Amino acid sequence: MTKTAPRTAALIVAAGRGTRAGGGLPKQYRQIGGRPVLARTLTAFVSHPRIERVQVVIHSDDRALYDAHVQTDAKLLSPVNGGDSRAESVLEGLRALTEQGGIDNVLIHDAARPFVSNDMIDRVVDALGHAEGALAMLPAVDAMRHVDAKGRIGSDVSRAGICRAQTPQGFHLTRLLDAFMEAQGKEALADYPDDAAIAFAYGLDVVAVHGEAANFKLTMPEDFAMAERLLTVPDVRHGQGFDVHAFCEGNYVILCGISVPHDKALSGHSDADVGLHALTDAILGGAAMGDIGQHFPPSDPQWKGADSAQFLSHAVALVREAGFTLSNLDVTLMCERPKIGPHTLAMRGRIAEICALDVARVSVKATTTERLGFCGREEGIAALASACLIGGVA
Repeated sequence: MTKTAPRTAALIVAAGRGTRAGGGLPKQYRQIGGRPVLARTLTAFVSHPRIERVQVVIHSDDRALYDAHVQTDAKLLSPVNGGDSRAESVLEGLRALTEQGGIDNVLIHDAARPFVSNDMIDRVVDALGHAEGALAMLPAVDAMRHVDAKGRIGSDVSRAGICRAQTPQGFHLTRLLDAFMEAQGKEALADYPDDAAIAFAYGLDVVAVHGEAANFKLTMPEDFAMAERLLTVPDVRHGQGFDVHAFCEGNYVILCGISVPHDKALSGHSDADVGLHALTDAILGGAAMGDIGQHFPPSDPQWKGADSAQFLSHAVALVREAGFTLSNLDVTLMCERPKIGPHTLAMRGRIAEICALDVARVSVKATTTERLGFCGREEGIAALASACLIGGVA
């Protein structure tokens, strides 16, 4: 006979005031990344295939807030009001789930932990197959010390066996409800720091599963700032540039800011640095700021014979002022001669210097056109460049 898998519900505790977080609204209704914290937390559980139902416990004054910030879902039960403490609120949620019937296990989770992952939920659910309780925990990695009431540092505390408790904390529903009821009859539920403490005190077999650093609790203003950074989607832009210059009389060419000996020169209004011109266009194009000809018209005599490093540095300054960061630059030089390979390291270094980039973010390559076209006939040199710009990040 096939054994039926236990049915699991999530109990989301959202009855707190969250005053330490600031911001006016209770923290579970504040927005991060354009969505309410509670809505993000609920999505993690409602969308999980192993969660049958989701029960939210709210403050009695917050029903209008809840309705305004949470979308309905088939798995989502009507919220219930909590009590004066977290433990009393959990008890109300356990009672509501029991009255609904058909649930074997419950995962209790803080509304203010919106970054819980599917894997963590799975680990807690899996552990309930061999234990009566399970909670996500992280080992203490920082040095720990006693601090007195005046803020003075005291003795060290050993980290051996010390872990930080997170949620979700999962339990067999009936066993946990029995423990809560027994604890309520003997002492104040508010004296217990979390659900696992009550479960452990009243004989449940509770095991630890691996937690996740990303599953942090939004408590202080800086936690909300961190959450916003995590949810900020970078504005990634890609630009490309192309340039070509014909050969003329001379005995060297300027390529990517480096003078390369040759039996010809490149013809142009400036120094005809085809590599830096293509890079300049790529950077300007990535930020939709036009092209090199708009910023440095070839008809303007002031740019006659100019060092093309001026053009590139100007483009870099413009995009940085617009809030973009240069991620990487790549340029390919196309010619039969001169040989570029011996000079690529110097070229990369010069470009990195002009753009204030790590040289590891600059690539210079060369290729021939197999004697085809104007490059193959050694009539000039062409360059193709690309630039990656990232906006929306500090």
